[in-house]
Amino acid sequence: MRTRRRLLVACLLLAPLLSGCFASAGGAGASPDGGRLRVALAFAPSQNLSPYGQDGYILSRLGVAEGLTRLAADGTAAPALAESWRADDAGGGWVFTLREAKFQDGGPVTAAAVVAALTRAAQAKPVPPALGGVQLTAVAVGDKQVRVTTGTPDPVLPLRLSNPALAVFSPKAYEAAGAVGLLGTATGPFVLKAVDGTTTATLDRFDGYWGGRARSAGIDAKFVADGTARANALRTGQADIVDALPVAQLASLDKQLVQLKVTPRNTALYLNTKSGVFADPAVRAAAREAIDTSVLAKNVYEGYAEPGRGIFGPALTWADGKRIPPAGRAKAVRPAGAAITIATHNSRAELPEVAQVLQQQLEKAGFTVKLAVLDSARLDSDALAGKFDAVVSSRNVLLETGDPISVLASDFTCAGGYNLAGICDKRIDDAVAAARPVADPGRRQDAVMVAEAAVLATDAVIPLVHLKVAVGVAPSVQGTVPDPYERAMVDTGTHR
Repeated sequence: MRTRRRLLVACLLLAPLLSGCFASAGGAGASPDGGRLRVALAFAPSQNLSPYGQDGYILSRLGVAEGLTRLAADGTAAPALAESWRADDAGGGWVFTLREAKFQDGGPVTAAAVVAALTRAAQAKPVPPALGGVQLTAVAVGDKQVRVTTGTPDPVLPLRLSNPALAVFSPKAYEAAGAVGLLGTATGPFVLKAVDGTTTATLDRFDGYWGGRARSAGIDAKFVADGTARANALRTGQADIVDALPVAQLASLDKQLVQLKVTPRNTALYLNTKSGVFADPAVRAAAREAIDTSVLAKNVYEGYAEPGRGIFGPALTWADGKRIPPAGRAKAVRPAGAAITIATHNSRAELPEVAQVLQQQLEKAGFTVKLAVLDSARLDSDALAGKFDAVVSSRNVLLETGDPISVLASDFTCAGGYNLAGICDKRIDDAVAAARPVADPGRRQDAVMVAEAAVLATDAVIPLVHLKVAVGVAPSVQGTVPDPYERAMVDTGTHR
């Protein structure tokens, strides 16, 4: 790999995630083809499978779409549609050299097609979280190279381009105005053939995939919000791979069916800073002081979680040693019966229980609390619209780019595209802006902690627990991809 900044990518974040434990356990090889895989996913499409929002991760996990790079388990940017890249210090940005690859509709992957795809993503509204605060421009350099630049230098751009929102689709996908046409226009090992609303998706093998012919003939995916139903599908042999097993089900499942993943996933309480009682920082401070996170870790997550330490938890082993105590927090006031609504979703079985425990703790402190449990498809849109006083949400904080600065920008800056708390604070924006161009790994980590402290000082988010995630895999299945970033589930070697 020709890049002077690979050291940054390699050292920056996730070597601590025990990368050797997460390698794919299969390969194309010469073994006979496997049958179709039956997959149960926790989260249904919420935006008609638009690649520019959370639905893009469904396309990534099912092996439909890919971008110029992918995020490897050790935190590095690995080749995907780009076989190599280099920093372009003369012209700014980075130059990516494309491999020989085809779209699922038969056309070649060219520089012009890549430029069209990246430009469409950069112009999407709302802005994809991976591009929060980033002005991305792509131009073709001949037929097989693409120069990608940003408004300000971005030392983690190869990581950023691994995000599913920046996946590359064929020109056919963009012929109609509005939604991206997804059927048969991507480049991954599986072709999306049909989607039945928020219920099922059908995928077939793409025999022309650049990475080799997949072992499995296809995938039949079901979207099953109920965690017990997902566990039962695994237990009774009706599903081969099951997403997000509830903690309460683990004791009753054969241990051979469960894969535990150390991930940078947190559960947190986001407080609405724009309207309602939590617009007052003193009331937010009262909520923070009322919450005992150890109860959540022990009782709700049954030891499969640790009490919240910050936005970035123990999966980033450097974070605790560099964490900065928040300064300038408001002094808590008595809630005096202040009425609040806490919303969450039921696709992760623990979240409603977390909300119930929070209700008890906050009512004991003097709040009047109402709970709202929605499906995951509704929660994000309603929360971003400010319809609740507080939201309990589970989030892999390195999901977007593998870079902490990017998640801080998307979740907590004024222009952030996934700002559930609606926070807009100059101290946070300044800290994130100062951290963006830092290339040295140690200094960038320091800058991350400065920005984290600025966020925590506002009490806009209350970290609750840091999680392990359980995935179910049937004994007949080989070659699953237990990805700590939760972006990948299957590849060419996955089969039964």
